[in-house]
Amino acid sequence: MAPATEALAVSHGPYRLHAEITPGPGAPAVLMHGFPDSSRLYDRLLPHLAGRLPVVRFDFLGWGRSDKPSGHAYTVAQQVDDLESVADALAAGRTGRRLVLVAHDASGPPAIDWALDHPERVARLVLLNTYYHWTPALRRPPAIALYSTPVLRSAARAVVRRLPELDRRLYAWQVGGFIRDPQLREAYVERLYAQFPAARPAFWALNDELLHAVLSRRRRIPEMREFQPPVRVVFGTLDRWLNTRVARQFSVIFPHSELRLVMHAGHYVQVDEPERVADAITAP
Repeated sequence: MAPATEALAVSHGPYRLHAEITPGPGAPAVLMHGFPDSSRLYDRLLPHLAGRLPVVRFDFLGWGRSDKPSGHAYTVAQQVDDLESVADALAAGRTGRRLVLVAHDASGPPAIDWALDHPERVARLVLLNTYYHWTPALRRPPAIALYSTPVLRSAARAVVRRLPELDRRLYAWQVGGFIRDPQLREAYVERLYAQFPAARPAFWALNDELLHAVLSRRRRIPEMREFQPPVRVVFGTLDRWLNTRVARQFSVIFPHSELRLVMHAGHYVQVDEPERVADAITAP
């Protein structure tokens, strides 16, 4: 049974972010999606968190049910500002000033940036199969490599514009490979792809920035080593790209970290093992 949720009013300048909150005690958990998905990624996780703490999930600008302004500069910096808008809305509503930040995939850079800038507002940082800075262990999934490699990406985008069925098949192959269970795979691919075509400008813009984003964030490693709030690194072990070596590096860099490897779960660890992920998020 789906938990009762309420709309959370969040704006970023003149634009509206789709956000919803499930009530509960304590510091709110803010669930962030990566690409090429949306906050619907957390559908299976929400029932396992219900009543244990307040839960907020939202779509970054350009994604899911949030506004998608034409010609907007979709960047990691903009996503940091999106998260700031959500945090401010929660503080204004007295739901909580200190937050449990839950980052997955491409939301790692904005979540960690915000956490490093506002450590006093972080109750806990939870990293689910995500990335931040470049490391030799980091691998791009094939479709992301296709769309983020200079020169190659222009040709790939031209092809999928002309052949939307190929785009759908590529999406189903890549995103489907992130999910262990065949029945869940089919359902999730369908619901996530339904939102993807409208989010393509944001997807391509963030891919344009991807290589620079991970290389430039190496400069913040010293700040990561000084970060005082607790960090919980929760990675599915079957993920070949954002893999256990990336997880272990996070656990070494952050001084107050705990590593939890979720066996038999892949990149979408919150889909494959929602109960275990919920326990990792809520554990003291």
